[in-house]
Amino acid sequence: MTTTDSTAGLGGSTPATPTGKSSTGDKPTGLKPVLDVIPEHCYQRSTARGLFLVARDLVIYGLALWGLASTNNPLFLVPLWLLAGLAVSGLFVLGHDAAHDALFDSRRLNAVIGRLTMLPSWHATEQWIFGHNRVHHGHTLRQGMDFVWHPLTADQYRELSTPARLRHRLEWGPLGSGAYYLREVWWNKMVRFSPPERWAKAMHRDRALVAGFVVLTLIGSVAFGGLGTGLWTWVKLFAVPFLLFCQSIGWVVYVHHIAPEIRWWPRREWNRFRGQVEGTTVLWGPPGWDLFYHWIMVHLPHHVDMRIPCYRLPEAARAIQQVFPDDVNERKISIRDYLRATRECKLHDFETGTWSRYPAD
Repeated sequence: MTTTDSTAGLGGSTPATPTGKSSTGDKPTGLKPVLDVIPEHCYQRSTARGLFLVARDLVIYGLALWGLASTNNPLFLVPLWLLAGLAVSGLFVLGHDAAHDALFDSRRLNAVIGRLTMLPSWHATEQWIFGHNRVHHGHTLRQGMDFVWHPLTADQYRELSTPARLRHRLEWGPLGSGAYYLREVWWNKMVRFSPPERWAKAMHRDRALVAGFVVLTLIGSVAFGGLGTGLWTWVKLFAVPFLLFCQSIGWVVYVHHIAPEIRWWPRREWNRFRGQVEGTTVLWGPPGWDLFYHWIMVHLPHHVDMRIPCYRLPEAARAIQQVFPDDVNERKISIRDYLRATRECKLHDFETGTWSRYPAD
């Protein structure tokens, strides 16, 4: 293992040592030492490759919709629903990359492709940019700031009503990621969210675009098949894949940031290194995994620098891991690890940084 040249990546700061610490022996508080070890070419974007990924996902999505429109046989519906849900997830991940201006060099192309690929997941791009890019990425795992999978303390849980406790137990359980994402992220931050005046016009425009997509697909389904058949066609082609997408992406976000060894930080103790490096994961999937998830599970370098295109994340992760081995939470995707997290990570003590199970009610 060798020390990375300080001129690599974005360059310019004191080089990090192979132990993942600065030359003073202390952990960094910012991201500059981490940025310095990312190779320059990890920022190179290919318009052809980006368009190929988008076209491939649209073809898969279109084939899934064609299959769903062609049958009502449950033996075919279930696998087609799974395929459609994964296709929506894949398109969303590409839209997420475009919303970071990371998929293409052209901002206009990023804007167009971002809105197109987020339509099947019913997400308004400008609202996603505000909540995800500015809030989640700006304050990852910071108490009272990062809203995604923000944990409750034991005292906060005790103050909940009985229905709210039951909802928390569902959403923080092994099958609850879709319910959590649907309520907390999509409903509260997409549908009910009141945009700040500065971004209100753009957010209302994108919200109208998504609403138009939902309404037009519904009207088209009813016009083509009649009321009863048309409603069922819309549900099986668009609503069920959307709900499966919520389950998929809710789980993805959970495993990025929730684990017994990952802590959330009080505001006064939080810094970017703790949030963006120590607070997320590098998860390697089995062969074929990234056909749909587009390397989003290699999440740590994405939080270090949102400008890295998705297909460059593995190389960036390896470069960071080589210099910061003690700080990179890297492992294979594991059902056992996920179940362990949903069992152990119920409530959080922000002062000690420890997770606990539910108290005796």
